[in-house]
Amino acid sequence: MITSVHPQIEYPENDGNPLSDNTVQFHYITTIQGGLDALFADDPNVFVAGDLLWYPIEGNNQVRVAPDTMVVFGRPKGDRRSYKQWEEAGIGPQVVFEIASPSNSLKELRQTKLALYDRHNVEEYYLFDPDRALLKGWQRQAVGGLVEIVPMENWVSPRLGVRFELTPEGELQLYTPTGERFASYVEAIAQMQQERADKQEALAQVALEQERAERAEQERDRALAAQLNTIPHLAAMGLAAENIAQILSLPVALVRSHLEEINP
Repeated sequence: MITSVHPQIEYPENDGNPLSDNTVQFHYITTIQGGLDALFADDPNVFVAGDLLWYPIEGNNQVRVAPDTMVVFGRPKGDRRSYKQWEEAGIGPQVVFEIASPSNSLKELRQTKLALYDRHNVEEYYLFDPDRALLKGWQRQAVGGLVEIVPMENWVSPRLGVRFELTPEGELQLYTPTGERFASYVEAIAQMQQERADKQEALAQVALEQERAERAEQERDRALAAQLNTIPHLAAMGLAAENIAQILSLPVALVRSHLEEINP
């Protein structure tokens, strides 16, 4: 761990602002953060956080921001009380998301925060305003820094591989590279429960089919045993093995073998 050269500087872990102002904003924040966390769950060097204070400059606790969601490639997973970039090999978030609320002004999100993210080398910045059904995005270019993405509909993030969709109802939907829609916690639990129920139903169906097969085999065994028991009676009537086989619909070889067993 890198030791700070400014030990006297305190870096607050809370900016005094709530995570969200309403349930709609909270829904989007948790769904996006949770979806991205799940998307990169198997990559130990992708850190995903929601509403975590990011300090990009050592020694300056005034320059800070808490993106609603941020993704950092090249840093290990794990808990942090804040994200101090100088303690993270100098790597800042490459992708950030902001979900507007009534307390946010579009000027703050589209100018002030955009300028901060641009200045500190964020590669992709995405902004969604649920009240206005407004989806904006900016991508870093070799010249010009963060440049607005037009159009955003069906845009696929180069870093995340995630596709953006704005529904006719004005809802933001995100899709993984394999086409699965980001789900809320409740939806994810419901999906898990449905998958579990489907699995149990499939296992029950397999067990039922196996039971039916076993019963059918037992019926065939009983029928064959009855036929074999009839062979001695037909033989006692003077019928040849070929005639018995024809009457009982059995192979001649089986009839002869059975006759040999009972009359060695």
